[in-house]
Amino acid sequence: MDAHEVNRVRAALAFYVADVFASVPRKDQRAKSDCYLRGLMLDGRRKSIQAMAARLPDGNEQNLQQFVNQSTWDPVPVQRRICERMLPLIGPAAWVIDDVSMPKDGRMSAGVAPQYCGALGKRANCQVAVSVHAASDTASCPLQWRLFLPREWAADTGRRTLTRVPPEVTHREKWRLALDMLDTLAGWGMSPPVVVADAAYGTNAHLRAALADRQLAYVLAVRSDVSAHPFDAEPEAPARNGDTGCWPQPRYRHPAPSVAALAAGIGQEAFTSVTWRLGSRGELRSRFAAVRVRPAGKAVERPIRAAASAEQGWWDGILPDCWLLIEWAADAEAPTDYWLSNLPDDTPIADLMRLAKVRWRIEHDYRELKHGLGLDHFEGRSWPGWHHHVTLVTAAHAFLTEQRLAPKVPGPVSPSTKSLTPSRTS
Repeated sequence: MDAHEVNRVRAALAFYVADVFASVPRKDQRAKSDCYLRGLMLDGRRKSIQAMAARLPDGNEQNLQQFVNQSTWDPVPVQRRICERMLPLIGPAAWVIDDVSMPKDGRMSAGVAPQYCGALGKRANCQVAVSVHAASDTASCPLQWRLFLPREWAADTGRRTLTRVPPEVTHREKWRLALDMLDTLAGWGMSPPVVVADAAYGTNAHLRAALADRQLAYVLAVRSDVSAHPFDAEPEAPARNGDTGCWPQPRYRHPAPSVAALAAGIGQEAFTSVTWRLGSRGELRSRFAAVRVRPAGKAVERPIRAAASAEQGWWDGILPDCWLLIEWAADAEAPTDYWLSNLPDDTPIADLMRLAKVRWRIEHDYRELKHGLGLDHFEGRSWPGWHHHVTLVTAAHAFLTEQRLAPKVPGPVSPSTKSLTPSRTS
């Protein structure tokens, strides 16, 4: 936004800040949050505090530095209020788990370490944040963030002290951070219609089991080597062990094949051609098939066996079934992408496909958050400073989303929001 556009929304922004930052105790701190949000929204290549203060007529670098890096205001109530405003407005079809990397120099920024950096496409020095977003076909917004703390930070007292990492924060895998965020949102009375994630998360059977335990529906991408039995495969009960008098647990006669192997056995006639979105360059179209399978593997079977043993019960060996959604692009020699979903067995394939593809909205979020609002431009090093900054960036993004979705004079339908209907290939 240029200076004229920012000034045009000053009144609306003031009301927004008064509501979203109502939990911030001091009036001068709320004024600084208004100033910071304007700095994030105002055009400019860098959104560091120094650069924003120089552009703003009321910008004071020292005051903004203190507000973000040293002030003790709690970002959590602000995050909750953003969620309370945005969820009814967006009406999400799904919540999406994802993560984003932010390249950093040195080793004294909270959570920084040599690790895979998606922004650079290679292993590099960076911070990584896990996020949960609400997404519909027309809008999306971040609901929660967690800064990933690499294992090497767990016992590094020196760096933890200097960057003010709280004592209770330790290394947790990214999928566990995602569950922590879902649990936080559940504690606020907010529940996802469906959870969606890419294969970095969906391949993890522990995450799928944890979502099922929480009675949350999911559509999760998985790698092609994830194993699953066909739906109609039945385990066999082995002979009784005469020495112990125990009945061994049933086992499947054949090892579970990979989902890629299962997909290879499906004829092309089973695939439905679907236009899943109209993009700026025309239709985004592919072929999909959906079959019921029984995901397998030690991470799936051991908890079931353990639960049966703990209850001194008998497990019949039949694994729970779910959907396997398969994409086979028209120009590909074999299926290319796979998803597992615990949605009901009468779910239309078009619904599975749209949920699987809703992640495109999150890429749109990240572009705006990083390139437009300076998510990765923060130059502070502290744990509290990073969480203050990311909360302010989320607030700016939410405000702009509210402005875009505000009722306007009816106009032509955007090509990216037209209704789509699947058609079966002949």
